[in-house]
Amino acid sequence: MTNQLISNLKPLGFTWETSDPFLFCVHHLDQFPRGNDQLGPATSLDGRDLGQDFTVKDGWRMYHGDVVPGFPAHPHRGFETVTVVLDGFVDHSDSHGSSGRYGMGDVQWMTAGSGLQHAEMFPLLNQDRPNRLELFQIWLNLPAAKKFVKPYYKMLWAEEMTKVTIQDGTGKNTQIILVAGALNDVKAISPAPDSWAADPENQVAIWLIDMQPGAQWKMPAGSNEIIRELYFYEGNELQADGANIPAYHKFRIDPTSTVELKAGHETVRLLLLQAKPIREAVVQYGPFVMNTQKEIYEAYADYRKNQFGGWPWQRYDPVHSRDLGRFARYADGSEEVPDK
Repeated sequence: MTNQLISNLKPLGFTWETSDPFLFCVHHLDQFPRGNDQLGPATSLDGRDLGQDFTVKDGWRMYHGDVVPGFPAHPHRGFETVTVVLDGFVDHSDSHGSSGRYGMGDVQWMTAGSGLQHAEMFPLLNQDRPNRLELFQIWLNLPAAKKFVKPYYKMLWAEEMTKVTIQDGTGKNTQIILVAGALNDVKAISPAPDSWAADPENQVAIWLIDMQPGAQWKMPAGSNEIIRELYFYEGNELQADGANIPAYHKFRIDPTSTVELKAGHETVRLLLLQAKPIREAVVQYGPFVMNTQKEIYEAYADYRKNQFGGWPWQRYDPVHSRDLGRFARYADGSEEVPDK
């Protein structure tokens, strides 16, 4: 790549490489079959490594689930998860008694902070047709001063998400959904209060960019303090400042320059991750992200001692009733239902 504004071009796998303060991003895309009465797949699970099923077979995976696909109860400390569900649903349950179901454009922003357990299950609600699931889970680091904040969970409902639509000179549209950050003085919904993204000085942006076939958009320049990376996850033709970007690749762009993006003959979809780096030591071991090895040992000791509040649910892979819509129930007993 010889273009001076484009660098760090790399193919995308299941886990996407990111830059400080983002730890990584995972792209889940599963063509699940019809669901059964237990909200799992209505088909045989023979031949799958249940509990560790990460190999795509027939277009989908069970992950750590053995009845319902997903991730049964597991702990976290020291960072945040931002889960962006493009299609399908996620059932949430955690050690603080919170629960919920979200999907179809919703985003869950969860600050693990001092520590909690949660389960993220993928209920197959449709019994008469396939259950497609597509989501991003982005791990966003917390600075040392915030590693032990109280755990927190917030929903950004699809109906409330900030959207910016820009039309080019040929009448083609580019829509940008602002999960975090601001564009043209339009701001996203506020993130979790202790997040690195909560301070505008850190210039955190998480954008979903959807370009119509043939659309052109000049992404405005930003600050030289940030790292700005784009992930080309859908479509087959994209130009960035005149450079051809291969499908399913990531690339970094010069944040101080205006860069023109141009879609080919198909819809192009991209994820933008941008931020001012934290620039602190990162020590990660499994579900814990701290600043020192000693803090990792302490995280495991604390989890063995108190299970980060225990597990109040009857199952380690809880799912909610099929007839429930989207909702969020918080530890204080309050509840949100976006449909109402």
